[in-house]
Formats: sequence, C-alpha cells, structure tokens
Amino acid sequence: MSGSLQVSGAHVSQESGVDERLDVAAGILALLADRTRLALMQRLSEGEADVTTLTEACGAARPSVSQHLGKLRLAGLVSTRKDGRRVVYALRHGHLRRLVHEALNVADHQISGLPPHD
Repeated sequence: MSGSLQVSGAHVSQESGVDERLDVAAGILALLADRTRLALMQRLSEGEADVTTLTEACGAARPSVSQHLGKLRLAGLVSTRKDGRRVVYALRHGHLRRLVHEALNVADHQISGLPPHD
C-alpha cells in the first residue's frame, strides 16, 4: 500500500513538472507570437545587435522596439551587455535561434505550398 502511495506521489510530482514545463513553453511562444518580437528574435538569431540596428531590422519605432526588448529581457530570452554607451542584445541560447528558424520554415511551407516533411 505504501508503495502505491509513493508511486502516486511521484506521479503528482511528475505532473506538476509537466504542467510547469508546458506553462513556461506556452509563455515563450506567446511572447514570440508578436510580429515585432519575432522580427527582433529573427535578427538576433543572426548575431548581437544594438537598439538602432534592431529598429532598422524590424521597421518599428524605437520606443516600441525598446519596450519589446524589455519584455524579452525580463522573460530571459535575450541578454544584454554594455559596449560604451550602447546596449547590445543577444539571444540567450541556441534553442531560441532554432525555434525562430523552425517557425519561419513552417511559414515558408505554408506560403509556398510545399508539403510538410521531417
């Protein structure tokens, strides 16, 4: 009987871990669902950039870009470093680069009518 309780307890623990994982992933995808933030992440997937470069790359107003970058930074998706007076942004890790790349690949398939593949 106690073995059953331990398994049950472990199961609850695994479920809460799965729930947390899904919640965090959904939050990341929700942040990337914004066109401006996705454009910023696409540009950052090519390498570090400052706000001026990112503003030019995504075509949004500088205050808007700064707000979006703040959200991405607070969510832990981008990091910053100072380079003199400039703040330089970068993706936190390669998983984000691949996530953005794959989302854009899916879009390419839908736009061009290419069949899905693995």
